[in-house]
This record gives sequence, C-alpha cells and structure tokens, in this order.
Amino acid sequence: MTWEAYKRTSMGCQSAVKTTLEDVPLMRGSGDVLTLIHQSPQHPFPRDNCRCNICVNQDTRQRNFSTFEIPIDVGPSRMTSSGAGLEIQWSHDSHISFYRWDFLEPYIKGARPDPEDVQIKHFGERGHPDSTIEYGQFRNPGANAVGHLTDMIRRNGFAFVTGVPTESATPTQDLLEEIGPIRVTHYGGFYDFVPNLALADTAYTNLALPAHTDTTYFTDPAGLQAFHLLSHMGTDHEDGTGTSLGGKSLLVDGFHAAQILKEEEPGLFDILASVGVPCHASGNKGISIAPDKLYPVLEYDAKRDTMHRIRWNNDDRAVVPLGSGFSAMQWYEAAMKWNEILTRKEIEYWVQLKPGNVLIFDNWRVLHGRSAFKGIRRICGGYISRDDFISRWRNTNYPIDQVLKQVIG
Repeated sequence: MTWEAYKRTSMGCQSAVKTTLEDVPLMRGSGDVLTLIHQSPQHPFPRDNCRCNICVNQDTRQRNFSTFEIPIDVGPSRMTSSGAGLEIQWSHDSHISFYRWDFLEPYIKGARPDPEDVQIKHFGERGHPDSTIEYGQFRNPGANAVGHLTDMIRRNGFAFVTGVPTESATPTQDLLEEIGPIRVTHYGGFYDFVPNLALADTAYTNLALPAHTDTTYFTDPAGLQAFHLLSHMGTDHEDGTGTSLGGKSLLVDGFHAAQILKEEEPGLFDILASVGVPCHASGNKGISIAPDKLYPVLEYDAKRDTMHRIRWNNDDRAVVPLGSGFSAMQWYEAAMKWNEILTRKEIEYWVQLKPGNVLIFDNWRVLHGRSAFKGIRRICGGYISRDDFISRWRNTNYPIDQVLKQVIG
C-alpha cells in the first residue's frame, strides 16, 4: 500500500483502527518516518518529536524533556491510526504520542515542510505599480498594514510608505519598529544624518554611489534598510526646492540581474556564485569588521533554483583571493559582466525621494545607490535584521499553525 492510499484509507475511517507494525506501509527513501518507526529499536526520531503538552511547553514551544534520556532502542508497543493521524504508545515508558498526517507526510517523503509559495516579482526601470501603502493605514488596527507592507517587500523587493510626518524623525522610527527592532551596528541604531562625514563612509558625503548592497562585511548582512528624506535644502545661490539639487535614489533588482547573468553567461554566473570574496569595514578608528568566512557575490540555492542573497559592494570589497578554483582574470571577467548588467538602463529604477515618503527595501535582494547632489539633505532610517523581518512577515500573513509548521516542523 502506498502512502497516499494508506492516508486515504485512514482518513475515511469512522473510528480509530488498531494497527500492528506490519500493517503500517513501508515507503522507502531518506527521512521515511514510518520506516523509522517500523525499524525501531534503532531510531529515536519519532519519540523525540512528540508535540504533546507533556513533552512541549505550550507557552514557550520548547521541549520539556531531555532527548538524551530517550533509550537508543526506543520502540512502539502499539500504534493506532485514524482519520486525524497516527497514535503511538512507546514501550519503554508507555507514553502516548500523536502525529497528524500533515506533520508526518513531508518527513516520510524525505524533506522538511515546503517553504511558503512566494511569487517573486522582478522589477526594472519602471519599478512596481503596487509598491505603496498609506501611513494612515498603520493607525487602523483592522487594516493589517504591517502584513501588507512586509508582504509587498517580500514579493516586490521594496515598498514606499507615503504620508509619514516629517516634523521629526520619531514617526519614521516608530514605523520601522512596527516591523522589528532596529539593528544596532558600529554606525549606531536608528540613523538621522546630513552629509558631514561624521562617520567614515561615503554614504555620509554628497558623492554619487553605484548600486550596492549594505553591510556586506557582516556575517549576517542587514535584512531591510530604510531611507526617509526629511529635508533637502540648497545654499543661497541654489534652488531650495530639492527637485534640481540631485540625489536621485537608484534601486536595482539583484535577483533579476542574477537571472539575466545566468541566462546570458552561465559560466560567469557560476564563478560569482562559488568564489568567496572578502569584504571589510575598517574606515572608522577602532573598527575592523569582516564576516566569519568568504561569501560569494551570488548566494544561489541550486536545489530550489532560486537566489538566496546578493552580497555586492565593490567599494567595501577587499583583495580577491587566488587559488579558489578560478583564476583572478576569470573572476574579474565575471565581475565586469555583472557590473555591465547592473548598469543597464532597463533594470535601473531611479526615483526622487520626497519628504513624507519612506523607502524600505530588501537588502538581501535589492541593490541601491544615488546620484550626486548639492546642498544639505537630512536622511533618517535604519536596518532591520532578516530574521526579524521574516518573522514579522510570517506572523502577519499566515495563521499561527502554518507559521509553526515552517519554523518547528
């Protein structure tokens, strides 16, 4: 009997069916839970993953027992199947565990539960038509504004929140903290600055910046980044409206650019997806930061054929290592092709930031930059970690049982 046939039979039962070990179907393959049960006493996996309120604290979702007190030869003395799932009584302590079919199925098939089905929408020079949300919605408890905002960023790569007050930076900070705690780095936490080189980074100047991702030098780069242009003033002889002072913001969909590279030059894509590149932050006194290991520019999940993360900032890049399976010349050829794609007009989205409009984007996917500008502009914003962002996205877009299935199993 196959897994699907067995499940259908059990689901159709009006009452529980006592089952011997021989009655449980054996589906071969790695991670086959029923086979593991059948082949006990050689596997503690099922007993270790009992989710009952004795074994798991229902308030904290943490185990209440020590895995290492389970006998290595643990085995079932009785199994009972029903339409809801499989009940097992364990021989060593008579404890009764219950496993829902939807819990067992992915492990029987040799995998964890499938990730959420997120339709990634690439963008180019026109950006996204559905990329804005009104600030007033965050004051309406029934609007689920945080859910809409995080889902927009998750799918589109960025979002604008319009109508944010500009009298101070506090409303912007409060908005970001609706998503998650603002990440503190060597630059501080929530930032509010003008171009005065108060910190040794070109972001604190009025120079043009090419498309890049931030914090490439961290083991865990920032997940989200936000910018709010609070004001932009010219000098006495310059236009003070901000419209002719420059400083347009640039966004580039790194996942889209990586897809183009993979299609046009798969060999060069493989180089950028496999060669680890050193990055650093060492311009400020007493600060010398580098990640725990060398990461490639393109972090690619070959099993799922999806991009995981872009890590690209040529200004923060250190010396390209030799002897990494490819010659330095090959890496530079790949990097030049990558840069050529990033600077194509059709994938550069240029937008003029305006007071009241907060831009929030996925720093693991979207590269950003700016044109040079004149005058004094005041920018505030901050970083939010990837884990906090994804947690908030899940908990505002999915029922709690689906969330726990993803994070626990």
